[in-house]
Amino acid sequence: MRRVWRALGLDPGFPVITVGGTNGKGSTCAYLEAILGAAGYKTGLYTSPHLLHYNERVRIGGREASDAELVAAFEKIDAVRGDTSLTYFEFGTLAAMMQFVDAGVDVAILEVGLGGRLDAVNVFDADAAIVTSVDLDHMDYLGDTREQIGFEKAGIYREARPAICADPVPPSSLLGHARSVGAALRCIGRDFAGQREGEVWTYRGPDLAWQGLPLPAMAGACQLRNATGALAVLEAMRTRLPVGESALRQGLAAARVPGRFQRIARAPDVILDVAHNPEAARALAEALHAQRAAGRTLAVVGMLADKDAEGVFAALRGEIDAWWTCTPDSPRACAAEALAATLRTHAGEAPVRVQPDVNAALAEAKSAAREDDRILVFGSFYTVAAVLDHAATQQ
Repeated sequence: MRRVWRALGLDPGFPVITVGGTNGKGSTCAYLEAILGAAGYKTGLYTSPHLLHYNERVRIGGREASDAELVAAFEKIDAVRGDTSLTYFEFGTLAAMMQFVDAGVDVAILEVGLGGRLDAVNVFDADAAIVTSVDLDHMDYLGDTREQIGFEKAGIYREARPAICADPVPPSSLLGHARSVGAALRCIGRDFAGQREGEVWTYRGPDLAWQGLPLPAMAGACQLRNATGALAVLEAMRTRLPVGESALRQGLAAARVPGRFQRIARAPDVILDVAHNPEAARALAEALHAQRAAGRTLAVVGMLADKDAEGVFAALRGEIDAWWTCTPDSPRACAAEALAATLRTHAGEAPVRVQPDVNAALAEAKSAAREDDRILVFGSFYTVAAVLDHAATQQ
């Protein structure tokens, strides 16, 4: 990565904000992009994975990169890399930063793909970095304890630069690594906090306080924590990227991420969520509990085989009245029958049915639903993407 970046001869020349964590990365990136954009900055945003189109991964000034722009960047990288081998994600990361440099963005927001320490985006030194949460996921790569995973996540922190942690119980490995590299660590609950006060909320940091802020537009109690972390980043970067309160309000109200408690139909409601690990499932359960349906909650779930299905189902136990399992369109998918067997052990008395794919499962759930019921489709980006893709072809 560094060799090819040097061969390209590019210098960012703009602040870089790196966003890592087990969950909450996409939402935190969305708050940062929306608020900074509302403040008048030209933003570059690099996220992953995409749901429907690769172009979703690269946004400049709120606009997705075009096919022509992406292909031109890939061609230039291929022409200069020589014998250096690059992975899919490394190609994409370099292409995104190339476009940000060419477009003259004011700030780049980079979402970590996996872990942090060895992730492609970590080639670029973050002027501010945030770890949104630390939980058990990608354990084959990152370790099977929060301490091991926390160390990997903390690898995005840099000496003497803002290092934000929005996990309320940070692993000691994360705290220790931040100290060892001399990062300017700020932790939620200790150095900054967000407090809901009715239909508004207050952010309080080391030097600033913003009161009467609108609640985040995205649903779920976890979104207040994600927004709080984003504001902590902005406070830490305020001398380089000053933001007014009106931009905060506008950005908090406008930020959206597809597939995060996204309602795509009514009567019955159909809600999509990419939750695929226990921490995300707990946040999903809280959102379902806080927004009770008049009728039942029916769930369609498809997951990858390397995910902790038992932990996910345990988190949602008691919130779901009937289940449909399916097999996502991925070579890493867990078969619908195997997922159903796990569910029958961990989902209580709720009935479980099996369908070969997500849209067949959703169709059967819709036929079983009444108007006051709601249907939740979740478990993987692949599962949610298949529903969105099918819906697009029906319009």
